[in-house]
Amino acid sequence: MDALFTSLANLATSVGSTILLAILVFIIGRIVIGAILKFLTNSKLLGHVDGAVRTFTISFARISLYLLLAISIIGILGVPMASIVAALASAGVAIGLALQGALSNLAGGIMLMIFKPFKLGDYVDASGVSGVVKEITMFYTVIMTLDNKRITVPNGNLMNTNIVDYSSEQLRRVDLDFACAKSEDPAKVQEIMLNVMNGNAKVLKSPDAPFARVSGGTNEAMTFTVRAWCNNADYWDVYFDLTQGIIEALGAAGVQAPAVRVIK
Repeated sequence: MDALFTSLANLATSVGSTILLAILVFIIGRIVIGAILKFLTNSKLLGHVDGAVRTFTISFARISLYLLLAISIIGILGVPMASIVAALASAGVAIGLALQGALSNLAGGIMLMIFKPFKLGDYVDASGVSGVVKEITMFYTVIMTLDNKRITVPNGNLMNTNIVDYSSEQLRRVDLDFACAKSEDPAKVQEIMLNVMNGNAKVLKSPDAPFARVSGGTNEAMTFTVRAWCNNADYWDVYFDLTQGIIEALGAAGVQAPAVRVIK
């Protein structure tokens, strides 16, 4: 009986020591991983690369380091890696189906890094979502909407959909449609609109001069299309300035029923 108790005590001591060592490795490993990720985040090396590449690299490093830590702990606990590999192989079909979406997102993330359809800080419209790109990780891209909602989009979806990048070009064109009564003089209305656009310091004269022409109408109204080029950063300022300025100028000139009809 004493021998049995001694054996159990030795076994408990051995198992306890193994578990304690595994816990210690886990704690130290998390601290080391945190330090490495912090170093990578603040590293000057990554500071010179594109923001999307930086966030993707950090995400990849985080997952790889934690995977290495998990393998180390499994080894300390004495679980034979050959058995784990054999179990994974036998369940390969089920695991493959379960990870199909994750692998698609990983491949999508790699493709985003290679082809760079957008970069961090760009305002995009993709996969039914519009907003500013804040982060690109291994599996997901984080987009912040203008009303400050955080949307996480799978990378696989982004690589299989149309992407509109509103921030990619230096210049953008503001397109607006206005309507006035059919009885008004088109030349007079056109002159008023052009005066408003030419009086706006943020409206550019190239690549095309400000444009205002009759583009359609009904039995009661004429529709005018207004186009003006501006710097990308000034788009919304010009959009709202022209909308308000043209409506006010038409009203001050006595033009009947000016109104914005279509937002483009």
